[in-house]
Amino acid sequence: METTEYGVAQANSWFDGAFTATPVMAILRGFSPDRTVELARRGWDAGITCIEVPIQSAVALDALSAVADAARERGLVVGAGTVVSSEHVTRAHNCGASFTVAPGFDAAVAGASIAAGMPHLPGVATGTDVQHAAAFGLSWVKAFPASVLGPDWFTAMRGPFPQVKFVATGGMNARNAPAYLAAGASVIAVGSALEDEVQIDLLSNLLAVR
Repeated sequence: METTEYGVAQANSWFDGAFTATPVMAILRGFSPDRTVELARRGWDAGITCIEVPIQSAVALDALSAVADAARERGLVVGAGTVVSSEHVTRAHNCGASFTVAPGFDAAVAGASIAAGMPHLPGVATGTDVQHAAAFGLSWVKAFPASVLGPDWFTAMRGPFPQVKFVATGGMNARNAPAYLAAGASVIAVGSALEDEVQIDLLSNLLAVR
């Protein structure tokens, strides 16, 4: 128990550090390894240092490994997304992931990831979800799908859970990001925005004013 509690605290501190200066995370889903690395570099160049690669196929695992290699060249790290089982945790670790992300909260998955030295960001969509994650000791969660939940959800959740920090994920882009940040989200996770030069410019402006 002592090791788990220390690990959870360490995981919370890791996310605190990762998101202090950059309230934007990029999710690169469904691309070839080469394209994933290309988009990751575009994000890094724009100042987005936190990149997630969901691992739902063999190609996605190859993409994660490729981005992990490219990240190390810059002294950066990459995370594995859609991690929903202990097997996924092992695959993510073997591919070089430094953190994991899930669409929901599963204590077994969170525990396995942290035990492997990878901070875990679970998905939440209800007060019950947030309460379970907080009871586990996690102070960072992924609100998903954020565009369906709406900005008011974040304002409402900040009341009963002031210690929890939310990463707004799902339907997020540079144009709606300010509304979610103002409502209480700490970080915005974007996906296809990295393929749009206009979005990249808007995200760079968002980073510049934070």
